[in-house]
Amino acid sequence: MTRLETTQGTLARRGFADAGGALAVVQGWDSAQEPVLELLARAADPDLALVGLDRLYDQVPELPARLAASPLLARHLVTVLGASASLAQHLNAHPEHLDLLDRELDKVPAAALRAQLVRVTGADPDAAMPVATELTGDALRIAYRGELLRIAARDLCSPEPIEVVDEVADELSDLADATLEAALAIARAKGGEAARQTRLAVVGLGKCGAQELNYVSDVDVLFVAEPVLDAGGEPLIAVEAAVNAATRMAAELSRICSAHTAAGTIWEVDAALRPEGRAGQLVRRLASHQAYYERWAKTWEFQAMLKARPCAGDLALGQAFVDMVSPMVWRAAERENFVADTQAMRLRVVAHIPAREQGRELKLGEGGLRDVEFSVQLLQLVHGRVDERLRVRPTLLALKALVDNGYVGREDGKGFGLAYRFLRTVEHRIQLHQLRRTHVLPDGEADLRRLGRSLGYANPAAELVSTWRHCAARVRRLHERLFYSPLLDVVARIPSPELRLTTDAALDRLKALGYADPQAALRHIAALGQGVTRQAEIQRQLLPAMLGWFADAPNPDSGLLAFRQVSEALGTTPWYLRALRDEGAMAERLARILASSRYAVSLLTRAPQTVQMLAREQELRPHSLVELSTEMQAAARRQNGVAAGVEAIRAIRRRELFRVAAADLLGELDVLEVGSALTDLASATIDAALRVVRTAAGGDGVVPPIAVVAMGRWGGHELSYASDADAMFVMGDASGARFVMGDGGREPDPTRASAAVISEVRRLLARPGVDPALVVDADLRPEGKGGALIRSLTAYRNYYARWSSTWELQALVRADSLAGDAELGAELMAEIDGRRWPAAGLTPSQLGEIRKLKARVEAERLPRGANPATHTKLGPGGLADVEWTVQLLQLQHAHEVPELRSSRTIVALRAARDAGLLDGTDAGHLEAAWMLAGRIRNQIMLVRGRGSDSLPTDTRELAALAELLGYGRAESSHLLADYFRVTRRARGVVDRVFWGV
Repeated sequence: MTRLETTQGTLARRGFADAGGALAVVQGWDSAQEPVLELLARAADPDLALVGLDRLYDQVPELPARLAASPLLARHLVTVLGASASLAQHLNAHPEHLDLLDRELDKVPAAALRAQLVRVTGADPDAAMPVATELTGDALRIAYRGELLRIAARDLCSPEPIEVVDEVADELSDLADATLEAALAIARAKGGEAARQTRLAVVGLGKCGAQELNYVSDVDVLFVAEPVLDAGGEPLIAVEAAVNAATRMAAELSRICSAHTAAGTIWEVDAALRPEGRAGQLVRRLASHQAYYERWAKTWEFQAMLKARPCAGDLALGQAFVDMVSPMVWRAAERENFVADTQAMRLRVVAHIPAREQGRELKLGEGGLRDVEFSVQLLQLVHGRVDERLRVRPTLLALKALVDNGYVGREDGKGFGLAYRFLRTVEHRIQLHQLRRTHVLPDGEADLRRLGRSLGYANPAAELVSTWRHCAARVRRLHERLFYSPLLDVVARIPSPELRLTTDAALDRLKALGYADPQAALRHIAALGQGVTRQAEIQRQLLPAMLGWFADAPNPDSGLLAFRQVSEALGTTPWYLRALRDEGAMAERLARILASSRYAVSLLTRAPQTVQMLAREQELRPHSLVELSTEMQAAARRQNGVAAGVEAIRAIRRRELFRVAAADLLGELDVLEVGSALTDLASATIDAALRVVRTAAGGDGVVPPIAVVAMGRWGGHELSYASDADAMFVMGDASGARFVMGDGGREPDPTRASAAVISEVRRLLARPGVDPALVVDADLRPEGKGGALIRSLTAYRNYYARWSSTWELQALVRADSLAGDAELGAELMAEIDGRRWPAAGLTPSQLGEIRKLKARVEAERLPRGANPATHTKLGPGGLADVEWTVQLLQLQHAHEVPELRSSRTIVALRAARDAGLLDGTDAGHLEAAWMLAGRIRNQIMLVRGRGSDSLPTDTRELAALAELLGYGRAESSHLLADYFRVTRRARGVVDRVFWGV
């Protein structure tokens, strides 16, 4: 053979960090070792692999020739040496285990692995109770380490290590089972005759029970003992003697596995999850275990039993324990505060991570393995009570069951699964290096490089850290959504028998929940949950919680019907049911809205996709005027024709009405915020529609600029859901505009053209259709219904200078330019400001005129048959009383108190209080009455789907209204009492301040 020719530079380029040291080793090699050198260059740590191989060459002189003759051995050996210093040491101590690597590394069946390790102790693997002849345990430790070497080689040589991580964990668990069985054979031999007359079961818990052990894990176990029975069913040994013998065997088994000897160690056997923990008996009989779990066990102990599996010893006895405790495990979620306690336990784990390990903890940290495991286990425990398909132990199989049966979305499940495999693979690679129990990502560059190379990254350290951070962020995001879902807590509080009811029992439950027509409700439930589709699976998961949420709202029957309608419209869309299941409080919000408001249901069923905004709380905040205007104008431009453009504007308005209504129903907005949001929506709608119609009519060449001055509640930024938009219209003076010649060669009439535009805007916005109409009322214009629909700016100035009456002066108090040409609107508002705040206040005759008009309104405007005491607008202490009183104070004092110059009632009222025009108590009474009456009017519209100024006389509607206003069930009388008290106090203030009584 010729000498292997290489240089320090070539070795450095091949990945050797210590190229000089490597050259000193390989310069004596011949060319037959070239393939080995290539393997070394591809190892996770080439320097570590070379050192290990050099030491083995000293131990096994024929090894170079064996490697040259067996590429399989060479690949397996070099790969292991480059990843694990501990396994390199083991091979140096036991070079005979090289034979384990000189073959195809197929998975060894669990039974064969058990027989092999039991045989090492000299016991008969076919015996019912194997008894060892080799009692030191050293042969077992050596054999265990050899099998660990074989598994590691198969893992490390896999082209896609992430794909085999669950197989590796499964085989490591099989190896643990076999080791426990062999250690028990030694313990039984040392225990004498009493041990041979005692049944001892080793039940695996945690990762051992789930068959997902790491290379270095504590093996969590629990011991169960019973005396052996004779042919007649009598115990061969006294019960107490059997428990004592079993305790000695369990202790010896633990010592054999956990002891550190010259032959090495295996792992710690941890029995701390037994009843009463480390303070409790090491071994108990089955009946003792049952008594403990039935009477004393805490919630976390049942969670620990979720993975219980007989793994060694008397498997039948172990299975009897699992069968005994399993029903209790699947009832644990019914315990009080189960979900909250589980969530709190996870937070405590994170809080106790040492500061130096924060951000590097693969197992316990945020975005780590525990986040996946806790999420999966919580979902299993809550839903697995009635769905036995979820009752599987391994995390990945449990996650698959949750995905397959609709409890976790496919994409979420895929993301969780990939992240879990990656994290477990990295955890394995970290542990393999020194065979130490650790879950912390190293921060040293060399360690990160070795880990990254073992996973095949081209830029090892950087790509490994980047992937880990991306993985952790993804896991944390999914964990927060699944683990803290309100749906889990609600479902957990529903007793298991009520999750799956017979027809009669279901009817009884629906009646108890408050459904007026349980038969109809049952039909809706059947329609939603029937079939074997994924949608039906998710509906069956949602319905128990949804039924309870509907029942907590004013009208559960309507809520369930509306939910069916929305679900039938959206059920096949990919996001709808997934969002209800996964997106925080979305399902609860939807249930509350559907069972509370006919108005919101009407808006939603016309555009069901609008429900998406319920997924996030920030989506419920009303959009600004600028955002609304921009969107409406853009939508209108994309349409062909005026009618289509206005329809697009109205569709956006419908969606935004639902946003405001939903936020109102969920308590996110007060009455002032609702009024402001509805005002902005009306302003954007009218402005956008005006632009569309005016442009179609010819624009600036034909129609002069038009501004819309909002009046009444619109001008006061106090619109309710049922309000019309009171408005005045002003056009630019004809002398200031340029007009083209008409068809007849004559210049068109700008007033007629402008009026036609305004009439078309009003017609298109008020036209019946799928979207709510917006009535633009022009009755507050100069001269009222008999006056011109639109006037020029000069005409307004002339009119106000010569003809305006006192009622018009009062109406102008609430004027504000909110749509159309902003510059023109500002000019008219400047004229209005000069009129509505009289320099000397009101004259006595004007004051008398206002009082006469108010008396006339009270006498003539109240609808026939209406009860004044319950009329929120015109009744004593109602909206009109407060508004007329505030407007009177503004007309009298705004010339000297600038803060009073506002179109908004509450702003002006608070200014009057601050200026000393009202004392604090009187102002408080007026504001309380106005706010309560305003809320009642809004909530009436939401409940009934149509507006009314009077409190409902129908007891069911009144009860629903009271619930929406925050009163309990059967407390509508309290609402009436509060309303009468508040309005009585306000009327007293009105009598003194407005009427001068």
